[in-house]
Amino acid sequence: MKGFHRVVSSALVLCPLLAVVALAQDEAPPPPADVATAPAEALVTESGLASVVLEPGAGETRPEPTDIVVVHYSGWTADGELFDSSVARGKPVRLRLDTVIDGWTEGLQLMTEGEKRRLWIPEELAYAGLEGRPQGMLVFDVELLEVVQPPPAPVDVGGPPVEAEEIRSGLWSVVLVEGRGEERPRPSDTVLVHYSGWTTDGELFDTTALRGEPASFQLDKVIKGWRFGLQEMVEGERRRFWVDEKLAYQGQEGAPQGMLVFEVELLAVN
Repeated sequence: MKGFHRVVSSALVLCPLLAVVALAQDEAPPPPADVATAPAEALVTESGLASVVLEPGAGETRPEPTDIVVVHYSGWTADGELFDSSVARGKPVRLRLDTVIDGWTEGLQLMTEGEKRRLWIPEELAYAGLEGRPQGMLVFDVELLEVVQPPPAPVDVGGPPVEAEEIRSGLWSVVLVEGRGEERPRPSDTVLVHYSGWTTDGELFDTTALRGEPASFQLDKVIKGWRFGLQEMVEGERRRFWVDEKLAYQGQEGAPQGMLVFEVELLAVN
């Protein structure tokens, strides 16, 4: 894709953060004493997922599958080998809960913000023998730092309303928040934006909310609908765009198809 990355992949649901990593020995969290098997007091769900609360959380809100969660975690195989750890890297991760392995999707829905929980995930809820991934039952210590609800689809996501301005053939927009100043970006400029994008059936396929920070890119490196649309904006402005597929990803494999809807806030022009 050019300019954007899909949040939800149509491929086999995998945990994007779980890659075997090389960690210095003094950075590696030690394996739990019960890494080989869940203790008798563990909560076991119908799917076979076992878990124990290590520290209770604050509040009662639990994440939904489409929510974005901010977590710290470490993961071990049943023989105690650490294969990934955000704790060792010193930086939590953000992910959308329905884009990870099934054991994570189910397990984190049991948690509240601030909670730490140990998960024993059977192989069929993890990578099910997928080559190049950790095998067998996996064990995770997870701390749920924050739950972020993804931006909801606009009510007019199905198509541009009558009040929308047609900027050019196949591109419509509505100003949601007026900007400041008069200078507009040129194709060669780099822009800093917050944005979310949906298909016309309301599926969120990309959002800067997943990364927790704005995106920066050169206007002539993105889809035509963005290139033309953002040249109509000034700093501080927020717009909703309806982009016909001929100005988006028409026929591009792995990219969202059809008309796309974006909400874009132009933060800065360089």
